[in-house]
Amino acid sequence: MGSCCGHDAKFDGVSEDYKRRLWIVIVLNATMFVVEMTAGHLAQSQALQADALDFAGDALTYGISLAVIGASIRARTNAALFKGASLLLMGLWVFGSTVYQVFYVGVPTAKIMGAVGFLALLANLASVLLLVRYKDGDANVRSVWLCSRNDAIGNVAVMFAAFGVWGTASGWPDLIVATIMAGLFLSSAFQIVRQSLAERQVMLNHELMDA
Repeated sequence: MGSCCGHDAKFDGVSEDYKRRLWIVIVLNATMFVVEMTAGHLAQSQALQADALDFAGDALTYGISLAVIGASIRARTNAALFKGASLLLMGLWVFGSTVYQVFYVGVPTAKIMGAVGFLALLANLASVLLLVRYKDGDANVRSVWLCSRNDAIGNVAVMFAAFGVWGTASGWPDLIVATIMAGLFLSSAFQIVRQSLAERQVMLNHELMDA
């Protein structure tokens, strides 16, 4: 991604419209993190808590993205690498906590999962609609889109988990969805890091040519 010269001139976030949209989704994601993490504890749902972490990761991602807009390629790739590492850690945490829960499987509260999952889905769809215009860009902009997409997919998955918990009266659907979401975090982390390293290599090649 972005490793050839023809892909150097990608959108880097320098747009007042883009900044305004980021501020809106920062507020949406920070609010839903608090709501969903609280509901996840009350419902004893790993899937809800995993999705809440995704909201927290998005809020952090958007904040960092705002901070480095207009900065050098090195600064933007550093920010993207940090966000990739954050997603990796979240994915490992969700996976590890899910494995732990396998040995102590409680039955989450399906009604809370479904209601909060639907509310989170609405917030995520709003974020996706706000950012879809800017889904293609450098590693920094791309990481924003991937996190937004993760949230939307995650909330649909939580809805399915709630239905599965209600239908089976067991916690296994919740744990399965949490594991899938952990895999989604890890996949996105890999994509972000790979694009960041490719863009950094292009930058280093240009510096060598100019030296």
